[in-house]
Amino acid sequence: MMGAIWNFVHSALMNCVNTMALLTAKTFRLQFNNKRRVTKPYYPRKALLCYQLTPQNGSTPTRGYFKNKKKRHAEIRFINKIKSMGLDETQCYQITCYLTWSPCPSCARELFDFIKAHDHLNLRIFASRLYYHWCRRQQEGLRLLCGSQVPVEVMGFPEFADCWENFVDHEEPLSFNPSEMLEELDKNSRAVKRRLEKIKQSRSVDVLENGLRSLQLGPVSPHCQEATQDDFPWGMSVAS
Repeated sequence: MMGAIWNFVHSALMNCVNTMALLTAKTFRLQFNNKRRVTKPYYPRKALLCYQLTPQNGSTPTRGYFKNKKKRHAEIRFINKIKSMGLDETQCYQITCYLTWSPCPSCARELFDFIKAHDHLNLRIFASRLYYHWCRRQQEGLRLLCGSQVPVEVMGFPEFADCWENFVDHEEPLSFNPSEMLEELDKNSRAVKRRLEKIKQSRSVDVLENGLRSLQLGPVSPHCQEATQDDFPWGMSVAS
């Protein structure tokens, strides 16, 4: 009896959470823009996190989104939200997150610790852009997640299309062609994917260098140590 009551209450809570506010089409187009640089008229590319939580039992997915708010990054607000939902720890959940910017080092650590402490949650992160990807601390945060149970990937056409379909209000009239927008996002994502792969590969190089130093074999040739001209930011604006 108690199990049945819990399932009913949990289902009702999930239905309430599912009534979420949606992004405007303009917000999606501007904030998930993954061009190398922002073109005129300039605008800040802010941090947004869209999440979908799917129970293993096939219940209706729960969706929502967060943005940075008063020194609390979207990732931290997301973690607090999941903690407050009182999820059944005997059931597994798949969580997919779409981010406009990849997590900063601090948020990467928080996400790592959160998932490590909740083994019934399976989290996947897809980012439209890489946040300060040429800085070593940012790279270390990404490598921490990529080397753990929280894989980080760059959004491609399937992820942009899914985010557009499930997190955007489609009742308002559009001033642009969504198909062309998605195709352009997919095209731009290829360069972002190459940068992320370079960061992932540098992890194995760092491990090798540390091993050689421990053997006192002398310095090794630098690899991916300094930013190159191609590694400069996607835009002069940063996540706010």
